[in-house]
Amino acid sequence: MRTVRPRRLKVYFDGGCRPNPGVIEVAVVARGAARFFDDLGTGTNTDAEWLALQMALQVAQSLGEADFDLIGDSLEVVRLVNGASRPGSDAAAAHLARFEAAAADGRPRRVRWIQRGQNLAGIALARRNG
Repeated sequence: MRTVRPRRLKVYFDGGCRPNPGVIEVAVVARGAARFFDDLGTGTNTDAEWLALQMALQVAQSLGEADFDLIGDSLEVVRLVNGASRPGSDAAAAHLARFEAAAADGRPRRVRWIQRGQNLAGIALARRNG
């Protein structure tokens, strides 16, 4: 008899602001459902991407999945989280420290980069904004 392993939870994230800098908005897609987060303050597009990563982590943890991937299209954020680069600013270091502290309650198996056109959260955010 063949054992079927459950599929790993994939959580897509994207953030942005209009104008840049401006009001931050975030989308997270998990299990086919898009979740939108507004009222996250103001900042740059990079700040928005970090907040999107944080919200994706919270969503994954709230779903109670021990095995999950976080997937986004911000190469800078993904490289920093994976240790492939070092923070180039105090702001980036602070964002990374906040993520690491939150990940202590449930760490993703990996954080992966994906092209913008394949990012389900980015697609959802674009559709929402028309």
